[in-house]
Amino acid sequence: MYSPKVHFEAPPSFEVGNEMARFVTWFNRTAPAGSEPLPAVTRAGIAHLYFESVHPFEDGNGRIGRAISEKALAQSAGHPTLTALAATILIHRKAYYAALEAANKDNNLTPWLCWFAGIAIEAQRRTEARVEFLIDKTRLLDRLRDELNERQVKALLRMLREGPEGFQGGLSAGNYATITGASPATTTRDLADLVEKGAMSRSGERRHARYSIGIPLRVVEQVQIDRDGYLT
Repeated sequence: MYSPKVHFEAPPSFEVGNEMARFVTWFNRTAPAGSEPLPAVTRAGIAHLYFESVHPFEDGNGRIGRAISEKALAQSAGHPTLTALAATILIHRKAYYAALEAANKDNNLTPWLCWFAGIAIEAQRRTEARVEFLIDKTRLLDRLRDELNERQVKALLRMLREGPEGFQGGLSAGNYATITGASPATTTRDLADLVEKGAMSRSGERRHARYSIGIPLRVVEQVQIDRDGYLT
């Protein structure tokens, strides 16, 4: 406690008003219709870093900064976007804070922009995976409408809540019993029926049996970009 490590020091409060005015002027000037337009990802990445460096609020700077980046991407696209940028940044929260801290100690923006560009591409892939997953989910639930009992529906919805990457480790009979309150015998019958109807697939045997949702899973790998702009 006597030698704390300072990760970031915001500008003095009396400078924040001027710094935010400069930020807004820069943001408008670099917009697609501005006098000095920047490429979409470059502008979104710099805007986020710029805003976080000014740090105008006591709390909520990260959320607002991510919203600003998404607005910048939407402006470049010319329409609202569904890119899961904020969600992807939060998945890589530790790396995000490390990249921000490094960028605040050096005027060279290249490392930060490489990291941010990788996140932007990953966010795009994550959005596509979620949209495809929601379509498959809707089709599955429509097909199984009125064919499952209350316990099966409850377990199926719990698994679908995990999203495109699926229920981590697969659903076990014990998981099913915990979710539904079913007895061991009822659990066995319910799971066998779900597999027969194509709602789930099974791997392994006996106590090692695991059940996966009956639609394709879509695991989105982390995207990294080197200083030359190539995916690694």
